[in-house]
Amino acid sequence: MDDEKAILSETLRGGAMWSWTLKRGTSLRLIDSEGGANVSALFLNADAPLERYNMPDTLKAQFIAYLSKGNALHSDMGRILVSIVEDTCGWHDTLCGPTDARLTEAKYGASSYQRHRNERNRNGRDNFLVELGKYGLGKKDMPVPINFFSKVTVDEDGNLRWQPGHSRPGAMVVLRAEMNVLVVLSNTPHPLDPASAYSPKPVRVEIRRIQAPGPDDACRISRPENGRGFQNTEAQFV
Repeated sequence: MDDEKAILSETLRGGAMWSWTLKRGTSLRLIDSEGGANVSALFLNADAPLERYNMPDTLKAQFIAYLSKGNALHSDMGRILVSIVEDTCGWHDTLCGPTDARLTEAKYGASSYQRHRNERNRNGRDNFLVELGKYGLGKKDMPVPINFFSKVTVDEDGNLRWQPGHSRPGAMVVLRAEMNVLVVLSNTPHPLDPASAYSPKPVRVEIRRIQAPGPDDACRISRPENGRGFQNTEAQFV
């Protein structure tokens, strides 16, 4: 598992954005410091950003509707970007996407940099575009994000239901990079969060070295499609 010493450790405050090239052989650890966090995440192949996380393939290949320990994030080219090797939260939303400017203003009121400076109400979509722009990427390059620490269920009528109180203080998820991955984070509210106050919780971000997956790795053997995805990925690094 992860080596003890972190390569990088910092706190992503509410409303903030962040990006990092997560090298193969390292892991990304996200920690919900206070409970009730939601951090949206994009994953792209850092060496060839046209390859990115594919939500439909990830879900149908593993017969799942949400992510947890033992799952892998498939790319649109049949490879594995990252795999989830530890998870004390147990459910991460794959369906709802990020907030945008219109939704954020409708829920929390208007805000601007001129009036509120760094305390303005940021939204996930714009945060992602700012970070992607640092790598020469834009709207066309944005895959569907994952909302870590949020639980959304579907009722019998097909309605999406956000589940309050899901993530507890100290909840953690660890993602192992299976290739060099561009990770983009936005610490902004979940679009279905009914709270009327804009108050996203801080999330601890840590990068650590991690052992490569062996032939009996839980993420590799959980589904045949995962095994093939790992083989396709590892062929790039022979």
